[in-house]
Amino acid sequence: MGSNETEVHWQQEVDVVLTGMKEWRLQHPRASFGEIEAALDERLAKMRARMLQDLALASAAARVSAAPEAERPRCPHCGEVLEARGEEERTLTTTYHQPIRLRRSYATCPACGAGLFPPR
Repeated sequence: MGSNETEVHWQQEVDVVLTGMKEWRLQHPRASFGEIEAALDERLAKMRARMLQDLALASAAARVSAAPEAERPRCPHCGEVLEARGEEERTLTTTYHQPIRLRRSYATCPACGAGLFPPR
């Protein structure tokens, strides 16, 4: 995703949060402070997860084979330069319990055989 495209996407996410909160507040005019906070946190957590996913996938570390050998990650066990072994999908969970799917390089160590999704 290009920089301008990312900014447009993020602005849309912000707009969804703002619109959603306005609508929620109209539907819950007597909500307590805690209820308002929970509704806002729920919406912000979703936006945060989408932004985090975009940032992680934009990282050069997401594509091991695209990096020059001198810049490739090293094995955390033996220090050897890792080799790309295709792409795989991994699902992570954010601090606010939002799932994020990342499709990125899976790397293995030619010396000891360790495998991981860099960066680790």
